[in-house]
Amino acid sequence: MNFELNNKTIHLYRSDYEKILSQAKREFPLECCGIFGGLEKEKDVYIYRVYEMKNIDESSTHFSLDPKEQFDKVNKIIDEGYEWLGSYHSHPYTPSRPSEEDKKLAYDPALIYGIISLKGENPVLNFFEIDEDKKVKKYNLNIWEEESACERGE
Repeated sequence: MNFELNNKTIHLYRSDYEKILSQAKREFPLECCGIFGGLEKEKDVYIYRVYEMKNIDESSTHFSLDPKEQFDKVNKIIDEGYEWLGSYHSHPYTPSRPSEEDKKLAYDPALIYGIISLKGENPVLNFFEIDEDKKVKKYNLNIWEEESACERGE
């Protein structure tokens, strides 16, 4: 399935990509989940913080965040001077694209939804926006090496 591209690029530290991937593999066959924070600058989105969370559904086909844990992590992101940008979860057996349930539960069009798929030989991570009409757009993804952080003005 091809998605219309969002005109923004997500910039993600390689260490944060590895953190999400490691969590997805560690929690397999369950879906893993978490939230992330950072800043939007002009046409790009910079993820500076990734927080793992517990999938309280303990399911391989869906996830739910614990509201108290989510509240605490969002406040931590804000206290660090960043914006809560969105959430991520894994698809242990299906592609890196929003399922119908993902689209239905995407309640905030301002948030970004990351999905890492473990289906296939190579994991795939994509980020999406899902608007009020459940139309999906995919972000470009740029994984930054740690030494590039200064270029981002962090």
